[in-house]
Amino acid sequence: MKIDIAVCTYRRAELDQTLLSLAVLSVPAGTLVRIIVADNDVTPSARNRVDAMRSAVPFEITYVHCPASNISIARNACLDHATGDFVAFIDDDETASEDWLAELLVTADTTGAAAVLGPVRAVYPNMAPAWMRRGDFHSTLPVWVSGEIRTGYTCNALLRRNTPSLTGRRFNIALGRSGGEDTEFFAHMHKAGGRIAYAEDALVYEPVPSGRATRAWLAKRRFRMGQTHGRMLLESSAGLGRWKAIALAGAKSAYCFAAATLLAAFPVQRHRYGLRGIMHAGVVSGLFGVREIEQYGSLEKAPQ
Repeated sequence: MKIDIAVCTYRRAELDQTLLSLAVLSVPAGTLVRIIVADNDVTPSARNRVDAMRSAVPFEITYVHCPASNISIARNACLDHATGDFVAFIDDDETASEDWLAELLVTADTTGAAAVLGPVRAVYPNMAPAWMRRGDFHSTLPVWVSGEIRTGYTCNALLRRNTPSLTGRRFNIALGRSGGEDTEFFAHMHKAGGRIAYAEDALVYEPVPSGRATRAWLAKRRFRMGQTHGRMLLESSAGLGRWKAIALAGAKSAYCFAAATLLAAFPVQRHRYGLRGIMHAGVVSGLFGVREIEQYGSLEKAPQ
């Protein structure tokens, strides 16, 4: 069995730690692993970093330069260069647990799913607000709807390359700077009959940089997530159906903001409801056809 591990990168020094974590993976017997690093910078800035890591990593590393500043281009480059039975995605600021890949593969084998998602556990800096650390607002888990997972993410995922729902499927270039390209990718895969499973022990860790440990960053991200969901609803809604969806999302947003106000004395619950209200407001925006706000394509800077 052959596995490609895809790592999309953009000017991140943390890529070293990601590759080192992959170097010590527990790999099932008879499994060949190759790492694909897709450099999304205008210039091939990660090439030397990758070359310097080759001696520390026991797997073949394929470096691909795929400019520029559009994450969908990098993800598609990984799919285009993949030759294995499966493709696993991990972000360039994450580190994998030793059993990460093995757990994804076991779940893929036992379920026969087209895609398997694992959890991403946020690691907070000491300066992060107490309510943020207690509420764990940055960790990533799948969402179940009526007992099934209908969409996903690429920060911890395994794809069965040759399954019909994934054959020829690519990430939307138009969403490569806003985000939401993975949500759309998995949602369309699911609609095409691809089942999504969950491997709860396939854990990866993601440090939360100071620039993301803010209410403003969380609000912007939740709003964009809502915009993506609203735009996808718009694809299947027209006429009265669209206005019903707008009314429902607006009502949910108002309810969440009211709940946040009532829970003002409880920071975790207040922020949870407030951010959910912002997400539903984003749904309304998406249903009105407003394009997603751009979040990616430039280096994040810590607040001054």
